[in-house]
Amino acid sequence: MAQMHEVDYQIHGDDMQYVEVELDPGEAALAEAGGLMYMEDGVAMETIFGDGSRPSGGFLDALVGAGKRLLTGESLFMTAFLNQGGGKKKLAFAAPYPGKIIPIHLSQIGGELIAQKDSFLCAAKGVSLGIAFQKRLGAGFFGGEGFIMQRLNGDGWCFLNAGGTIHERVLAPGETLRVDTGCIVAFAPTVDYDIQVVGGIKSALFGGEGLFFATLRGPGKVWIQSLPLSRLAGRILAAAPRMGRGGREEGSILGGLGRILDGDNS
Repeated sequence: MAQMHEVDYQIHGDDMQYVEVELDPGEAALAEAGGLMYMEDGVAMETIFGDGSRPSGGFLDALVGAGKRLLTGESLFMTAFLNQGGGKKKLAFAAPYPGKIIPIHLSQIGGELIAQKDSFLCAAKGVSLGIAFQKRLGAGFFGGEGFIMQRLNGDGWCFLNAGGTIHERVLAPGETLRVDTGCIVAFAPTVDYDIQVVGGIKSALFGGEGLFFATLRGPGKVWIQSLPLSRLAGRILAAAPRMGRGGREEGSILGGLGRILDGDNS
């Protein structure tokens, strides 16, 4: 028997997307705090302590759910949106940065998904949000984003947000793909995940890709993003001091030399 609410949805937009969810009377959706874009009259909001997957559980169940979310670095609270009206009601959730929203029906991939801890946007009520520890010590200490990931369990729709362009790929048994740790959005639980050191000290120091990368080994489906939020934020922070000096474009190799020739030695 299905435990999740079978909501209808539609994704709008291109690079700045939002997902519009349609709830039948009594149906509900679950989302991170701050993810709501709009909702129609008749939809009630309720703050949930924990992951929202145990509506009839006691305080101990809620505390366990809250502990899972705390370990993944997310808020202790989630928001449930329940249609209390007499007809269909719509509400929408917006992605927090440019990219794409990925709809995934968990029953079609075995009822489970391993996702980057900041990629969850919303889901049908009843989804279980847990943690997925990596078995290998290397992944924990050197994987950056890859140590603690989210485990989504259920049998209905969930929606992930990812930066840039999305690449979906189905890995054959034994097929291996090496990926920057921040570029991983999600993968099926059948995919083996590990962290490996970049070969060659020159690659590590001057290649611009860091010291470590993730190794994904099939079988199973993986979702990869071209612009992780951490990479976007890093570029913005790096450009901010330069743009603060009169707003000149200084991204070229001659930027520093240009300031000296212009007499700007500050």
